[in-house]
Amino acid sequence: MDEIVARSFKESVKAKEKFFTKKNTNLVVEAAEMIVESFKAGGKLLLVGNGGSAADSQHIAAEFINRFEIERPPLPALALTTDTSDITSIGNDYSFDQIFSKQIRALGKERDVLLAISTSGNSQNVMKAIEAAKAIGMKTVALTGKNGGLMAGKTDILLNVEAKATPRIQEVHITIAHILCELVDHMLFQKV
Repeated sequence: MDEIVARSFKESVKAKEKFFTKKNTNLVVEAAEMIVESFKAGGKLLLVGNGGSAADSQHIAAEFINRFEIERPPLPALALTTDTSDITSIGNDYSFDQIFSKQIRALGKERDVLLAISTSGNSQNVMKAIEAAKAIGMKTVALTGKNGGLMAGKTDILLNVEAKATPRIQEVHITIAHILCELVDHMLFQKV
């Protein structure tokens, strides 16, 4: 059992160390700046993902709406993964592929940012969300894994975790997302 714990921990650390190169660090800062610009312009952050990525979307939206590490006003973020009536009616009447894109067309504005999360980079409903956001003129950021999948080259900023195991990709995604929260807080409320 100890070997499983040690192996999992080492794989997680290795995936994070592999991701946080100078290039990717710069992209994370650029993504935070994009979110800050949106908030300053009266925009909001919309988040999408499936399964664990849906949970991450909700988690990160809550960090912005409530607070992260400092006391500050709530920031406008919305996980499009939470309204079961919207999701099931769209999935039933149209298709599961449209559960996010229809919500984006209803709620998204040009000054908003989409944070799209997919460990494979191939989720069709997340791809359609990116396409809907781009059609409105929204900025897009994607958290992906493996080789970026279909989302590679389709977003303004691609934060791709070059790992194969889904748990390791998700662990890096939540680290990136927490860093985005900290950077946004710093840029909006702590910059001197």
